[in-house]
Amino acid sequence: MEKSLEKREGFSTKIGFIISCIGAAIGLGNVWMFPYKLGENGGAAFLIPYFFFVALLGIVGLMGEFSFGRMYKKGSLGAIRQVFKEKNIKGGSIVSIIPTLGLIGIFMFYTVVIGWVLKYFFISLTGEISSINTEAYFATFANSPNVVFWHALAVIITLIIVSFGVSKGIEQINKIIIPLLFIIFFVLIFKSLSLPGSLNGVRYLLKPNWSDLLKPMTWVMAMGQAFFTVSITGCCMVVCGSYADNKFDIPNCAISTAFFDTLAALLAGFMIMPAVFALGLNPTAGPALMFVTVPSIFQTMKFGSLLSALFFLSIIFASISSSIAMLEGPVEAVLSLTKWSRKKATLITAIIAFILSIPLGLNGEWFNNFTNFITIVLSPIGAVITAVVFYFIVNKKDVLDGVNTGAKYKLGSWFITFGRYIFIPATIIIIILGIRYGGIG
Repeated sequence: MEKSLEKREGFSTKIGFIISCIGAAIGLGNVWMFPYKLGENGGAAFLIPYFFFVALLGIVGLMGEFSFGRMYKKGSLGAIRQVFKEKNIKGGSIVSIIPTLGLIGIFMFYTVVIGWVLKYFFISLTGEISSINTEAYFATFANSPNVVFWHALAVIITLIIVSFGVSKGIEQINKIIIPLLFIIFFVLIFKSLSLPGSLNGVRYLLKPNWSDLLKPMTWVMAMGQAFFTVSITGCCMVVCGSYADNKFDIPNCAISTAFFDTLAALLAGFMIMPAVFALGLNPTAGPALMFVTVPSIFQTMKFGSLLSALFFLSIIFASISSSIAMLEGPVEAVLSLTKWSRKKATLITAIIAFILSIPLGLNGEWFNNFTNFITIVLSPIGAVITAVVFYFIVNKKDVLDGVNTGAKYKLGSWFITFGRYIFIPATIIIIILGIRYGGIG
């Protein structure tokens, strides 16, 4: 394996690397998807297949992507091209683009939603949220020209952080916002559980319906949620791994990332669902849960505007921590192909993505179609491509050396066998099931 001699940025500490990976993994899906999937698919019983697939797919997927990036000190685009070049395989320049395209596609629609969150944080601060008709307000605001300003603000915040680099930008901001995110979650959980009737929401989340374990759809939804929740895209976590020091314990980092991502999803459930049930609202409202149901909850509470501001601030923390990782992927790819400065690469990449995604904020049908294509087809295909290159094309010894460097407990050849014949086929199955059911994660 050819070693890169370039001086490269990196995370300053292991905890900085882990907390940045946790930030990349925790996102909007933890808040509005996991709680109702948990409740609708057997409550506590759903956790059995979910934890199983997190261990089976999530942790192994993270170990693979972290290791691939660290081995080559490059993101997926550069690493895949180097592997193809070393093995004298044609087509690397085309194949290598797909994981990065999938990630920039996620960034495009994701920043539109962050714009919605920023708007709701603003109207919470002003107190306007206490008097609006939540359903009518969201219907009027979403897909209107007003979205563009808030969408742009989301992109600007993200590009500023990424322009400062890995240790001074991404790592430092995650060290601040991820602990604050968990603190706010606990504050709002305490408030949610104090409401009369909130125990019905706790039962919804935790009361096991064991018969659901016999339903194939429970396992399908658990598999999809486990795969997507840790941001297995073939690009995002590869880039994170490319900035990791050889002293970092990759298996340990992967387990920590998956654990705290799952914890965040569970905490989000206890933050939202008890309050939803206390007020007799719809727990399966999807995106409307955040922008219609939750604001209506705060309207009934004392200091509702303040609590609403805290809630949307936590969502800003969760979503921005993900969006900076989503932007870093394509920025790193641009830096690998050009001699641009980081600030120039970040600015140009972010502006192009913003301009191309403006129509998504103005048309709900385009937004949904684009989101489905990226999350159901393109991004999982990117994950398959990266995994195939890592597990099948890279030399077996290099793969094991890559994942075991710095590790306290060494992995054996089973890791490669598992990646080849369990992880990759499972990812292909996820793509097929996603197309069949219109998304499972």
